[in-house]
This record gives sequence, C-alpha cells and structure tokens, in this order.
Amino acid sequence: MIQRTLVLLKPDAVQRQLVGRIIERFEWVGLKIVGMKMVWADKEFAKKHYAEHVGKPFYKFLEEMITEGPVVAMVLEGVDAVPVVRKIVGSTEPSKALPGTIRGDFAMHSYEHADSKKSAVKNLVHASDSEESAKREISIWFSSSELFEYSTVHEKHVF
Repeated sequence: MIQRTLVLLKPDAVQRQLVGRIIERFEWVGLKIVGMKMVWADKEFAKKHYAEHVGKPFYKFLEEMITEGPVVAMVLEGVDAVPVVRKIVGSTEPSKALPGTIRGDFAMHSYEHADSKKSAVKNLVHASDSEESAKREISIWFSSSELFEYSTVHEKHVF
C-alpha cells in the first residue's frame, strides 16, 4: 500500500550537518520526497506537534529540543512508508538502535543519560508511528499546496 509519512530531521541532526546523509538513506530504498522545508518551530508549534505529550513530565524537554534550532521537515511516500521509515530510523533510544539504522549509526544517547542531563534524548529524527499519526502530523507541518505528485524511476521498478 502506498503511504505518506512525516519525517523530521531534528535540530541535533541539522546542527551536526547530517541532513544529506540521512535523506540519502530514505532515497536509497526508493522512498519519494513529496514535500520538504526547513522550519524553526516555536513553543506553540511544538505543542501542536507533541499534543499527546503536553502535560507529561518529559514534555518540557521535548519542547526545548524541537525549538532549539531549525528542523528539516519532509513528507516521504512509498510502499508501506510508515513502517519502512521506522525500520530505517531505528529504535527511539539510540543506544538500543541496531547498526545500519540512522540512530544506530549516528547517535548514542540513552534515556538514562537524557534523564541525568534533564533533556530530551538526542535521537536525530522523528518518524510518524502510524498512518493516523502521519496524516495528523503532515497536516500540521504542510499545507496541501506544499505536497507534490510526480514520478520517479524507482516507481517503474517497485510499483
């Protein structure tokens, strides 16, 4: 099934200049970028994105992390895009992410370390966790006029 999903390259990925290397991972498997932009989220925008976490003890750290610098927001499209992207990204706790995943190759933080520093886990990427979340999150970050339809050579071989 063809799906769309939201991927955010968080401020730690942008600041570490990993944007190109991370995007490359998604393109290697044939996922298509149908929307992309750089955004510096403010606190109100963070509340919309992390709505289900507002009021939780760790929310403050999520908000601080997502607003500390620019974010590269992307909508990716492809066969089973939501689970494929989650597999490529790896475990949300980088110290448990497998080698070969984005977090396993480029991050090392643990929940314990983040808790000791009173910060969010530096895990580079946000990826929607379900089709429903993807639809909600895409609508927060992108208007319909910012999403594009086009064909790639991968579609000839994959679809």
